[in-house]
Amino acid sequence: MDTQTAIDVLSALAQPTRLEAFRSLVAVEPQGIAAGELARLEDVPQNTMSAHLAVLMRAGLVSGERRGRSILYRANLPSLRELVLFLLRDCCNGKAEVCAPLITALTPCCLPGRASPDKTISNRAISS
Repeated sequence: MDTQTAIDVLSALAQPTRLEAFRSLVAVEPQGIAAGELARLEDVPQNTMSAHLAVLMRAGLVSGERRGRSILYRANLPSLRELVLFLLRDCCNGKAEVCAPLITALTPCCLPGRASPDKTISNRAISS
């Protein structure tokens, strides 16, 4: 990832509704969610959510797949990974102890069979 792409991705996330929509999409991976359902969960009009999803798609954070009359949206986790790696690539400058707490903090949320600290969004989305 280059600097301009990172700026574009961060800019897409620098809006409350888009950030929450992206977090909700990450929480329901790999199933994805329809735009209307996501709009309902985030309590925004469907056309507003569609506009926000378009911004996230242009930034490469979200993909959409047509399913009948609706579009199923999914988070582009490889793009998120690229962004995080871009931001952290030189975090320790050769000193592993600097990055160790960060890596430790990120690891528990990603281990199979372990719940993330904040499952509010995913539980709400999945139970609906």
